[in-house]
Amino acid sequence: MSVLCSLLHLHSYLYMQSSSSFFFFFFAVYPEEFLPTYHSIKEGGNVIKAQEVEFNDKPDSLFFNDGVRRIDFVLAYEDEEKKEYEKRHVLQRRKRRREYFEASLMKMGMELEATQSVNEKLMFLKVHMPWDVLCTYAEVLHIKLPIQPNDMPARPSPLRFFSCITKHFYPDEKLISKESEFFTAPFEKDRQDLFCIKDKDLFFTPSMRSRMAYYILSRAPYEIRGNIKKFGITKLLDSGVYKAAYPIHDCRFNVKSQEPECPNERYLLYEEWAHPKSFYKIQPLDLIRNYYGEKIGIYFAWLGFYTRMLTWAAVVGIGCFFYGYYTRDTSTWSKEVCDPDIGGKIVMCPQCDTCQYWTLNSTCNTSKNLCIFDNFGTLVFAVFMSVWVTLFLEFWKRYQAELEYEWDTVEFLEQEEPPRPEYEAKCIYERKNPITGVKEKVPYTACGRCVRVSIGMTTVIFWIMLILASVVAITVYRLAVFFTFSRELRNTNLTIAEPIKEYVTPQMATSVTASLISFVVIMILNILYERVAIWITDFELPRTKTDYENSLTLKMFLFQFVNYYSSCFYIAFAKGKAVGYPGKPVYLLGKYRNEECDPGGCLIELTTQLAIIMGGKAIWNNIQEVLIPWLKNLIYRHCVHVTSEKVIPRWEQDYQLQPSSKLGLFYEYLEMAIQFGFVTLFVASFPLAPALALLNNIIEIRVDAWKITTQFRRDVPEKAQHIGAWQPILQGITILAVVTNAMIIAFTSDMIPRLVYYWSFSVYPYGNNTENTMKGYINSSLSVFKSRSEYRDYRFPPGHQRQYEYNMFYWHVIAAKMAFIIVVEHIVYFTKFILAYIIPDVPYAVKEQIKREKYLTQVILHETNLKLVSKRLFMLSRVSHESTSFNPLCPERKYNHQ
Repeated sequence: MSVLCSLLHLHSYLYMQSSSSFFFFFFAVYPEEFLPTYHSIKEGGNVIKAQEVEFNDKPDSLFFNDGVRRIDFVLAYEDEEKKEYEKRHVLQRRKRRREYFEASLMKMGMELEATQSVNEKLMFLKVHMPWDVLCTYAEVLHIKLPIQPNDMPARPSPLRFFSCITKHFYPDEKLISKESEFFTAPFEKDRQDLFCIKDKDLFFTPSMRSRMAYYILSRAPYEIRGNIKKFGITKLLDSGVYKAAYPIHDCRFNVKSQEPECPNERYLLYEEWAHPKSFYKIQPLDLIRNYYGEKIGIYFAWLGFYTRMLTWAAVVGIGCFFYGYYTRDTSTWSKEVCDPDIGGKIVMCPQCDTCQYWTLNSTCNTSKNLCIFDNFGTLVFAVFMSVWVTLFLEFWKRYQAELEYEWDTVEFLEQEEPPRPEYEAKCIYERKNPITGVKEKVPYTACGRCVRVSIGMTTVIFWIMLILASVVAITVYRLAVFFTFSRELRNTNLTIAEPIKEYVTPQMATSVTASLISFVVIMILNILYERVAIWITDFELPRTKTDYENSLTLKMFLFQFVNYYSSCFYIAFAKGKAVGYPGKPVYLLGKYRNEECDPGGCLIELTTQLAIIMGGKAIWNNIQEVLIPWLKNLIYRHCVHVTSEKVIPRWEQDYQLQPSSKLGLFYEYLEMAIQFGFVTLFVASFPLAPALALLNNIIEIRVDAWKITTQFRRDVPEKAQHIGAWQPILQGITILAVVTNAMIIAFTSDMIPRLVYYWSFSVYPYGNNTENTMKGYINSSLSVFKSRSEYRDYRFPPGHQRQYEYNMFYWHVIAAKMAFIIVVEHIVYFTKFILAYIIPDVPYAVKEQIKREKYLTQVILHETNLKLVSKRLFMLSRVSHESTSFNPLCPERKYNHQ
């Protein structure tokens, strides 16, 4: 009876414990002494060397020479015995560190095999993780693995009725089959029987194995001196002990492997994803994730989703462009500028101290081009883009939630991510963890951290000020060169450039040359600041790689934001806003007269600036991403003089490829975030920006895919739940975009002054027309100066008691501009809020699947714990029963066993 009561109590207790054990597992803290990674060889102890074997002439093999043990990682180093004598002491130190490091790996349970390269200059160390080591570190890294097939019905696709058409846009199902869906749970070594283990060799995928191998490599010690322990493959790579460390590709990208057990995933990715012929196909995201890891998979998922959403913006933007193009000849105010009887008789004041008078119709072509971008369609498109960015972010959150569930990153928490080796190596101070209460080591005190952060912030501010100084310098260049162009272009007969002579105005020449110089300055400052930002972030010592990337992301984006957008903000909101009037101009630095906008406004200059920077940046990035890696690989293959690739083993073929960037996908995200800013922040001045971005992204996806599949070594797979710090950055851009576009329409374009004139000043009591019209707008937008010349402003004429002061039309326009900004901002922000509220971040079907998975995990853990305790209690009761059945002190005592 007592045993039964105990079982009942344990049943209720274990039910509560099992329901919380799943969540406790994620927050489990592993002290160093419990992890095999931290057990090292004692100083002066015996060092075991890796076994050296000959190459078995199997170029496509992914295994050790025995054909059984899979290669999980490869380390390459130069044989110290074949080096010159004068560097012998350096090489011997490297050799000692390398041998100690390899012995530490073997002590941790990893198996090693060394093979000499074909050219006899390098040694390749192959690393294999046995089953027991894999199970240990799968639990340490909280890797989620299948426990039961997904029994929930799949939601039918709304495109299933068009499958005869859509199937051509998907990867070939004969090559890339759909994966089976499972419910998963964090792996536990002591509960292997709960997981669907059919084949131990295939249970952990190659990307999982490589990730676990890199975790150990990053923490294995290579030198111990007293209390100082040095560890990590990163330091060994930086010091030249090893030349490279990488997981291997499973085959060549354009040829299938002859090995029967090779999955040929690289070949499939090239054929169905990276090859130019597959540019129209949807990306095989599951295969990308399985081969390269979740971090690369989520990037390409985001880039593909962003590109698909750009399609709608591009269609509307192109429609807005054609609307402006076909209505430019019907614009009343543009006709007045080009009319010889109106614009031809209006003499404009000189725009600089040495410039001459000019007639308004000389800017006829500029005014026509301005009509393409400055029309009512632009206002509609700007409002549309404000709604579009909200829909883009909200639908991306939903799509991201689906990927989080499918890729088992729903509960990927910060506690799971291990500290960076660089952080651990600097840990010399002790503190009590406020969450766990366990003593831990940190690399700095609270004061030291403040000092590091302060130095970093000061450096970032200094570089931002340097960018602003460059903007001022380019502004001075604009002012200086405008004087020259104004003088020379009016007096020089441009016989060579006769076809474009009418388009080469002083304003346009100044804008184009200044935009080109601005682009060059941007590129130079980018190269310099990149190194500074990395140095600052290294100095701050973030704890995890995610913290490191987020810190670097913030620094780089703040700099890039100012670097790329400062010139655009100047043209949109500063140029021509404080120029005074002809009798009393405003001078910069007391020498240069402030630059004025074209009589048509600064909008066309902003459009030119955006087109040059976006186009130049896209061309430059594609050259960097395609041409440079290809040339480096070509030069390397020419230098090694290998006669035939067939005799080269798989690991050596990968060594000839380019190493992966230390910052991973940081530059890819940065490039897209800057482009997203151009598409959203200034779209009111350039409706073609989404179309250009769409074209660039279609190429970008395939270029990035081709690059990492064919030209680079395989990346170390990494876990990622979302796009990280880029998500709040994109949200910040969307909020700012509403303000910038409203201000561009209000202050940079002429839409508000034209609307005010049309509805108020064209009719009685201010105008002579009987109905609303745009006739006479040009004359109303100009003010008279001495000698009957005119200039663009709203001021009283000479001889008036308030001459050269702002007139009533000016204050009407200012009031209309402010009212427009306030009304549009509130309407758009309210719409964004409503859309964000009514669109749930996680789809209902995904929520149900997550709940089902948690329920199954709790039930399985509960039943397993119950069976285990029941078994132990049964054994305990049996032993107790046997001990009381025969008592040597009381042999006459009888017991009833019924």
